[in-house]
Amino acid sequence: MRVRTPLKVVAAATVAGLALSACGVSGDDEPGSSSSSSGPVKGLRILVPNSPGSGYDVTARLAAKDMQEAKLAESIEVFNSAGAGGTVGLQRLVNEKGNDDILMQMGLGVVGAVYTNKSKATLNDTVPIAKLIEESEAIVVPKGSPYDTLDKLVAAWKADPGKVPVGGASNPGGPDHLTPMLLAKAVGVTPKDVNYVAYDGGGELLTGVLGKKVAFAATGIGEVAEQAKNGDVKILAVTSAEPVEGVDAPTLKSLGVDLEFTNWRGIVGPPGLSDAKKKEYVDLYTAMHGTEQWKKTLADQGWTDSFQTGDEFGGFLKSENDRVAGILKELGLA
Repeated sequence: MRVRTPLKVVAAATVAGLALSACGVSGDDEPGSSSSSSGPVKGLRILVPNSPGSGYDVTARLAAKDMQEAKLAESIEVFNSAGAGGTVGLQRLVNEKGNDDILMQMGLGVVGAVYTNKSKATLNDTVPIAKLIEESEAIVVPKGSPYDTLDKLVAAWKADPGKVPVGGASNPGGPDHLTPMLLAKAVGVTPKDVNYVAYDGGGELLTGVLGKKVAFAATGIGEVAEQAKNGDVKILAVTSAEPVEGVDAPTLKSLGVDLEFTNWRGIVGPPGLSDAKKKEYVDLYTAMHGTEQWKKTLADQGWTDSFQTGDEFGGFLKSENDRVAGILKELGLA
């Protein structure tokens, strides 16, 4: 899999702001107008189950922006309902049973959070619409770190895991949490001994890394590619199968660590979503996927296109539920 590096990596909050101002995408938690039966989709609301500026938030707002610029939809409202690794938003979506005008942006982090937070609402309750993107994780240290190679980091980590804290912008069960846990297992560190520090979003995580509040971090490549180019951080390795184009960092595999891992994001609907609306939304995201606007967004953000829809995405969700449950049980985390 080839992971593309951002051509223009912008701050998540800036992206969210651009999406709001350029497209009329609202951050307010107010109902939209009703959908029309033909022409551009109208009145769609997209729930983001974490904070503004997060990966889910940026993905939802850029997708909404691209759909509106391509005249595939009008008056899309994006709003946030954060908490408990995305399961607060998931419960809210499930409570919207039969509502044809709402979808939820989600991804791997919500899959894990269902288990670690023992959520009553699960992704099995939702209607799969589309899988959109994948993104490599990066193992990152701050400028001036004594761990300027993965070997040095691993040696210190194995010697005393508690004194080598690792930061991530995920709650337990999310991609930034699973990455160091799987890495620990692969290099001989007991996962339960890992000192994991959870931050509320990539911005706070980056502040923690630059301030050397953590020894290293696991995070999406798009969160740190620009800082790596500027020399503020060093990417010791990427978790994708192949090197990231334009990023001076090896894969874990090439360094002898038997681990490949990618994050992903997609869209689901509430239970009871009508077949007609499910088709309309699948058609909407399929049409967006083919636009020049979305192709540019993928390139700008360094996201890998991994588009799936409907039942195919549903099968993927089931396999991810099973895979993440197995990983968390194997690591003693669920």
